[in-house]
Amino acid sequence: MKIISRFIIVVLLSISTSSFAFKAKENLHKADSTDNKTVNIIETKIDSLLGIMTLEEKIGQMNQYTGFWDVTGPAPKEGSAATKYDDLRKGLIGSMLNVTGAEQVRALQKIAVEETRLGIPLIIGFDVIHGYKTVSPIPLAESASWDLEAIKKSAEVAALEAAASGINWTFAPMVDISRDPRWGRVMEGAGEDTYLGSKIGVARVMGFQGDDLSSKRTIAACAKHFAGYGFAESGKDYNTVDVGTSTLFNIILPPFKAASDAGVATFMNSFNELNGIPATGNSFLQRDILKGKWNFDGFVVSDWGSIMEMLNHRYVATGKDAAELALLAGSDMDMESHLYIEHIADLVENNEVSIGLIDDAVKRILRIKFQLGLFDDPYRYCDPNFEKETIGSRPVQDAVLDMAKKSIVLLKNEGNILPLEKSGLNVLVVGQLARDKTSPLGNWRLGADNGTAVSLLEGLQKYDGNNYTFIEGPKMFDEEFSFPKEIKINNNDLSGLQEVISAARNADVVLLAFGEHAFQSGEGRSQSHISLPGVQQEAMEEIYKANKNVVLLLHNGRPLAIDWADKNIPGILDVWQLGTQSGNAIAEVIYGDYNPSGKLPMTFPKSVGQIPVYYNHKSTGRPKLPAPDEVFWSHYTDIDNEPLYPFGYGLSYTTFSYSNLNVDKVEKNKVTVSFEIKNTGKREGREVAQLYIQDVVGSVTRPVRELKGFELVNLKSNETKKVTIQLTENELGFYNNDGNFIVEPGDFKVFVGGSSNTQLEGAFKLD
Repeated sequence: MKIISRFIIVVLLSISTSSFAFKAKENLHKADSTDNKTVNIIETKIDSLLGIMTLEEKIGQMNQYTGFWDVTGPAPKEGSAATKYDDLRKGLIGSMLNVTGAEQVRALQKIAVEETRLGIPLIIGFDVIHGYKTVSPIPLAESASWDLEAIKKSAEVAALEAAASGINWTFAPMVDISRDPRWGRVMEGAGEDTYLGSKIGVARVMGFQGDDLSSKRTIAACAKHFAGYGFAESGKDYNTVDVGTSTLFNIILPPFKAASDAGVATFMNSFNELNGIPATGNSFLQRDILKGKWNFDGFVVSDWGSIMEMLNHRYVATGKDAAELALLAGSDMDMESHLYIEHIADLVENNEVSIGLIDDAVKRILRIKFQLGLFDDPYRYCDPNFEKETIGSRPVQDAVLDMAKKSIVLLKNEGNILPLEKSGLNVLVVGQLARDKTSPLGNWRLGADNGTAVSLLEGLQKYDGNNYTFIEGPKMFDEEFSFPKEIKINNNDLSGLQEVISAARNADVVLLAFGEHAFQSGEGRSQSHISLPGVQQEAMEEIYKANKNVVLLLHNGRPLAIDWADKNIPGILDVWQLGTQSGNAIAEVIYGDYNPSGKLPMTFPKSVGQIPVYYNHKSTGRPKLPAPDEVFWSHYTDIDNEPLYPFGYGLSYTTFSYSNLNVDKVEKNKVTVSFEIKNTGKREGREVAQLYIQDVVGSVTRPVRELKGFELVNLKSNETKKVTIQLTENELGFYNNDGNFIVEPGDFKVFVGGSSNTQLEGAFKLD
């Protein structure tokens, strides 16, 4: 019987589709007959395969387990691992995650393809967030580049290394918008702005997936977390989300819509609840919007155990209820809850859920497997030679170095303390992070090996014209920790500070490598205080007393409140966590071989008490009253409303001026904005020219400003260039509270400049 079944499936799937050019949905409508034929062939194959699958085999495709044994070793004999192994051999697992390496994946795939009744290949998932073995900057840092091509390239090389190691699906990009830097996962996204976040999300999708999803150089992407996760109350991970429909439709959902339009293969739902319903069981999000209004034809995977967690939300009473509601809501694949495999068969047999829902979920999963080319060649991602020649290759290293340099943001440069002269200086380097080769890799770099980042000290040594002294100073954190437990921060021991102070008195400049350890940000790492951790603030103040020529090299996975440093320290570079090439990138910027051009994708507060503080806020009924001593307006009594550094802010080693702003209405709902930028400094540089609008009056109140365009402009000293940006209804409209996109007539203001607080202003009117 098994031989007959195998023969049937081989015949059903024998029509040749050597590759499937994965297209964005918007391009499918323009596809020629060949593309349509390919799509139709795949759909025919899916229907044929579905017709010979048992209910249990269908449910198996909806079941995902993490790796549970060394695949190249002996099979487990007892316990839960043995049960999972038995499920694998029975064809009851559709996907696995956290299995890596070409040989490991080949061994796993061989069981699925050669030992199960139907031989359906597995899709292998992994958290390829900002690189695999070779690591790019954390996503928030990459977003500071505003360079969509560089970000796309970063995702492309991450996909290349991952695919070479047997992986064909990443749980990225995270396109959650967040305004709260206390939330640890801000490091994984693009920041606070919907427009920028949408553009970056699409760049990452296209980088991961490329033009051909069946290529062994690309992997399927996953837009997450659908939806609202970044608005967790008080910035506390996994917490309740409570937002209005205006925020939902205009701030939270657009990056997901952009990813869907770009052809993202999969979506992941979220841990949080929205409007009192857990996202995993939220049919409004998954059925009505995603699969209905947006016509998304990929599949939705739960987040880790999120189906089971609906019990913790007290939304359901039993695991069976959780499985039923998740399925009804549109969750196609269960990641590590084990509830679909346990309960769906009974739900179908008892007529509590329709077999049609099962078939729809399985079709979606099989569709991605066909598009990945896994049915043509299930071992296409399992070539050890390709893996060996790809991992850490020179093109990959060059791409992540380029990304790292573009991610650095110059926050302050009083007296042009930077860039440093390349010779004749006594340079004191202070801080545990200066020698660290692991923290610069950042969080969410599961495939990378500890100790593989270029340290700051290593990067500086390439500039050997200066005399360097490294003194670690007070310990910042305990390096002997067990992931994923909390990092232990030194909060009181200032041992070693006096040695630093003595050396600082004789130095020409002091480089302070201060900030966060990588594992202070990321999932589960929310913080109520986001200033320099531990004893660093006190140490910095004492060092500054000894030598005023200080440059703070801020290592961080989130915006930090560094008000004292801004008021006192002359030079501040935000160097984030820049990945494998961290030290080389920082050194090139310090010495001026690369002129920093990064702009903040997220506002820096002066105080944690200002949070959430973001540029595109509303006016409120009392934005400000004219009387200087009046208290009855929206403000704090102990601090002003302005942030430390606004969204879009970032300096350069040169300066830029904006002029000749012109606004021309071309036709209905189309406006052309032009302006000139001049490099008024002595160095060549790159400026991120930003355009903001204000819809003066709306049927739903509109923000004071909204980013609606930007362009990267390279300028030589004294060079002037004209920039033209066209605004269409996509930029001029918004979603009303029913989720309908509208463009309203009326007055608009337009602002152009180098940050969100730019003052060069124009106006136009829509009829």
